[in-house]
Amino acid sequence: MVDSVMLYISAADDLQIERDLLGRSVAELPVTLGWQIFLSPIKEKRLNKDAITKANFHILILGEDIRAPIGYEWYLSRQVGRMPITFLKNGIPRTPAAQYFRRSISEFSSWKTYNNLSDLRNQALHHIGQFILKQASFFTLKEVEKEQLSNFIRDLEDTEVEIIQDAQGGAGENSIILSRERFMPKNGVLIQAPSESEQSNS
Repeated sequence: MVDSVMLYISAADDLQIERDLLGRSVAELPVTLGWQIFLSPIKEKRLNKDAITKANFHILILGEDIRAPIGYEWYLSRQVGRMPITFLKNGIPRTPAAQYFRRSISEFSSWKTYNNLSDLRNQALHHIGQFILKQASFFTLKEVEKEQLSNFIRDLEDTEVEIIQDAQGGAGENSIILSRERFMPKNGVLIQAPSESEQSNS
């Protein structure tokens, strides 16, 4: 049984806020799946090739410039037969290298533009949600999960995009989000907050 979704996000360091936002937003999807989130390495960090080739879903975001190893990540993903979902940040100038990369990718995939962070979040969650729904049996979703996810996607389509005001770009690190319903410790117990009666007796 598959208990988690492996997501790879290709984005350079000029998109720190976008990296951080998508890494957190996937937890909003109403499924009991856990998440393994990998991001393009920055500076001296090494590229995790296995994470790219084994990922269930790959998102690539292009900002003002194309920087290593974004192009190589695209190549590795295509080598295993995956077509990354590509997003293009609107309203900014782009370097000649970024413009060339944009044209090159256009031969294989159509760019999805976004105007602000909320727009990117909604579009990304919509695509990821649709992917999970289509792979419902693979991810062993329950009927209630499929219904909740369908409603969530429909709400994304019907909701007007609002600008996210408090987004902060963090380090954009790789992360793992475990599901309480599917992941239980093998050699331990789940620690819960004490009830009010237990607190009053202590």
